[in-house]
Amino acid sequence: MERARRFAVTALGAITLSSVFGVPRRPSATETAPAITWHFDSLPAGQPPAGFSFGRTGGGRVGHWIVQSAPDAPSPPNVLAQVDSDRTDYRFPVAAAPSPTFTDGSVSVRCKPVSGHVDRACGLVFRYQDENNYYLTRANALEDNVRFYYVKNGRRIQLANWSGKVTSGAWHELRVDIQGDHVEVYWDGTKRIDAHDRTFGGPGRVGVWTKADSYTLFDDLTARPRG
Repeated sequence: MERARRFAVTALGAITLSSVFGVPRRPSATETAPAITWHFDSLPAGQPPAGFSFGRTGGGRVGHWIVQSAPDAPSPPNVLAQVDSDRTDYRFPVAAAPSPTFTDGSVSVRCKPVSGHVDRACGLVFRYQDENNYYLTRANALEDNVRFYYVKNGRRIQLANWSGKVTSGAWHELRVDIQGDHVEVYWDGTKRIDAHDRTFGGPGRVGVWTKADSYTLFDDLTARPRG
């Protein structure tokens, strides 16, 4: 009789949890691979998170991503923050996680839009190729909406929209489920967007995103590949 083993691995501030039954094997298309969560708690405050790569779609400064202490963090003590206040309107700083690279699955993050005069946004990127090519879902506390876009060759195209309250200064959960061309976006646990698009059909990385002068905090970025 095989015995189940559970283990946890901590690296670069990420915690991977999985169950192994007997000999490890590649998950089938209907199974979910082990989740990876970035809590940022083991990383030094004031520095960019090790292993992440940083880019900027559009103009203005690249962005300044650092680990910060936050007493109200969903998983204290640390969070990831974008702190550069460049007010360039078409400016989208991105912080991409080093791995995994996958096509289908789920991505979620806890985010807190703190301030910003031009924008006050928190976003998730997925199937990320580079700073100019990726899918994006984001919430905006100044506009009170959640939207789904693709960004191709640096051009952002809106695919779907939901209008509803996005509270500044409060923690929220943004999640996206992806299967083929089907995308479902959840805001604070409720599905708000159900859409289809074929712009990016292959694997890519995941990460977090802001716009213009948004000062936004992120915690518990979680990737759950499927298949």
